[in-house]
Amino acid sequence: MRRLTRADRRLIFSAPRPASGFTSAMVTACGLRLHVRQRPDAEGTPWVLLHGLAVSHRYLMPTAAALPGPVYVPDLPGFGHSAKPGRVFDVAEHADLIASWMDVAGLTRAHVLGNSFGCQVAVELAVRRPDLVASLVLVGPTVDPAAPTAGGQAGRFVRDLLWEDPRQLPMIATDVLDAGLGRVLRTLRHSVDHRIDQRLPLVTAPVLVLRGEHDRIAPAGWTAQAAGLAQAGRTGEIPGAAHNAITTAGPATAAGAVMFVRAAIPT
Repeated sequence: MRRLTRADRRLIFSAPRPASGFTSAMVTACGLRLHVRQRPDAEGTPWVLLHGLAVSHRYLMPTAAALPGPVYVPDLPGFGHSAKPGRVFDVAEHADLIASWMDVAGLTRAHVLGNSFGCQVAVELAVRRPDLVASLVLVGPTVDPAAPTAGGQAGRFVRDLLWEDPRQLPMIATDVLDAGLGRVLRTLRHSVDHRIDQRLPLVTAPVLVLRGEHDRIAPAGWTAQAAGLAQAGRTGEIPGAAHNAITTAGPATAAGAVMFVRAAIPT
């Protein structure tokens, strides 16, 4: 089992204070105020990290801090420190909002890394706005067509908990309280309605599908299938990690992502 370090936990709860080169910004896109945890001043191709269901920028920070170059980690609307709209966005609406924010921020041809539900948003972004996406790194993508219901996903989540570091619980509890249980459940319904397997073949950017070795939400058969659906897909596995590899194995996740983009997009 991969475990959070003390430094990870400090970084996770650091916003809006500066930490490890990251600061917080509030940006307006599509009329909504978005919180973005960012390290914008470094050189190189920017990274954009998209979080999963019920969580926020917080759990992505161990991976964000280990990536090179400029890094941006937005809270999706309704989550983390971002504004709470009256309605719950579906996958396509989240993707359109991220595209609008990237336009405002002047971000083009970014490496986009998503986890879980964030993978669905990342894929939709790459399909709808290929000009914004240089590559995709999908860590534990949902929703596996073999478990295409809210109940199926919830059952897998419970099984995955056996392999997760319990020191993540304060972070997850904070994120769920920020979003509200109703928003989380309605977003889950949007997640299972979205057919990532039908959208992946439309992605023209190179795709890496990563999973934690013990991930019960995105099993090896599904991640292999997902990579095979992409026009240029590869797979990888993070030893000892489960679904939240981006939290408990941030440096290993970042290393796999960096190795992939350097091979897929030679400079």
